[in-house]
Amino acid sequence: MRKLAAAAVAVGLFVGGMGVAVADSWHSLTKAVTTEGAQFEKVQYRWEPAGEQRGAFHFKGFLRDLNENDGHNVYLEVRPHAYGWQRFKGVQKRTVPIDKTVHDGATRYTNTAEMRVCRDRGALRPNNCSPVQSFKRR
Repeated sequence: MRKLAAAAVAVGLFVGGMGVAVADSWHSLTKAVTTEGAQFEKVQYRWEPAGEQRGAFHFKGFLRDLNENDGHNVYLEVRPHAYGWQRFKGVQKRTVPIDKTVHDGATRYTNTAEMRVCRDRGALRPNNCSPVQSFKRR
């Protein structure tokens, strides 16, 4: 009887672990996050479990300068919940891979995040940014 109970517990833990693995798998955006002169493409994201990396929003993709001759840099901004934007800089005339996490330090895990890509047009002209892409933990 004990062996049967132990086997049942082991199967339950295995099946429960499979559910967690599926819940934390990578998701892809169907469209790139784009503005004039900048693009964040092949975007994938996942929500880290509460016990790993502070339950962060984990994202990766390629930040690309679409207009190589304009002399402007590009950057990606991501924020958890409604906190301040965290900036991840690109490189002029290049495509750079980005694989980062952002989290809310006041909670056990991050529930929402927002992302936008921008072109840095210098000090005298305002930057242009894409519409905000929102994400929500399911």
